[in-house]
Amino acid sequence: MEEVIFHVDMDAFYAAVEVLDNPQYKGKCILIGGTGPRSVVATASYEARKFGAHSAMPMAKALRLCPDAIVVKPRMARYSQVSTQVMDILRQFSSDLQQISIDEAFLDMTGTQRLFGLPREAGMLLKQRIKEETGLTISVGIGRSRFIAKMASDYNKPDGLCRVSKNKELAFIDAVGLKKLWGVGKVTQGLLEKHHIYSTQQLREFKKNTLQSLFGQSMGNFLYLACRGIDPGIFNSEAKSHSISTETTFDTDVTSLAVLDQTLLWMSHEVMFRALEEKQIGRTVGVKIRLPDFTTFTVQITPQSTIYSAEQIFHYARQLLFQKWSEGTPIRLIGVGLYQLYEGERPLQEELFEDEYQKKRKLEQVVLALQKEGKQVFKATNLQTRENDPDTAET
Repeated sequence: MEEVIFHVDMDAFYAAVEVLDNPQYKGKCILIGGTGPRSVVATASYEARKFGAHSAMPMAKALRLCPDAIVVKPRMARYSQVSTQVMDILRQFSSDLQQISIDEAFLDMTGTQRLFGLPREAGMLLKQRIKEETGLTISVGIGRSRFIAKMASDYNKPDGLCRVSKNKELAFIDAVGLKKLWGVGKVTQGLLEKHHIYSTQQLREFKKNTLQSLFGQSMGNFLYLACRGIDPGIFNSEAKSHSISTETTFDTDVTSLAVLDQTLLWMSHEVMFRALEEKQIGRTVGVKIRLPDFTTFTVQITPQSTIYSAEQIFHYARQLLFQKWSEGTPIRLIGVGLYQLYEGERPLQEELFEDEYQKKRKLEQVVLALQKEGKQVFKATNLQTRENDPDTAET
């Protein structure tokens, strides 16, 4: 039986939720992020992307490119609530779900044809259900592997549906082209061009050991597999019952501590709000780092104290970052995870005295409840890390 993998990606998710809650934003340039001097863009609407704005870009630069944009402060609790709703719908199509981040997931749809029809029919049905029940659009990529499905979902976004069959994988890779091949950024393109490699067809002419000698073992192996449509193992499955994690691949490699700080902070809030939604407490914090040459590090810490809040996750995530990274080193991907989970809303071993993180957890629970009701409340640390946003008030 041929394996069938769906990759589901919510289109410009944060911006789409803001438009859903504020219909007056429809059709306008929306930038999600803070307004302070060190702020970066969390998400840009498709209207803003036409001007060149994108995630992880300094907000000041994005506003120069798109001066009429509406800047909206992130509401991670609200986004987590909508994400949970979407993931619950996805689980009605497959029990084998791997959530990669707040706005994307893989579904193993192998053997579901009798329930939902052919893969493309199932994809259309899934898109219809999400639209009817949430008001949001998603893009669905379908392939035999996570790698092909991931690229397929990005092929005709937004609101896309792309099915890549077994005998069309190489044709699809060549249609995507080297510049849009997942994992090949501008730096890698430049390295390839130095060796007069401009297409996936040319790349396939090289043997694996040759590519590894030219580009290093990790990148050489990745390039050899990717240009052949073979899953290089970038997306490893994780047991949902043991972790809540998220990761992001930057549009361009990041060297800025300010960008990494804010990305880690957003991720820490995403992970914590998802844990609150699922009534889970974690014992371990982990960080995943991928460099431009595809060297990947995963580091974890299990503190003695209970992990109560997003600020606590961020505190440990930042420590872990500096174990494997020095300022100025480019980073391609970063992720944050909460591991060794157990069900409940109280720690297994209660502390004698309430600490500051317990108080922050209570605040996060209040924010989650209020944002579920559609109220515009924020946490200041959702938006700024080292320098407070003057326009932000903590609730």
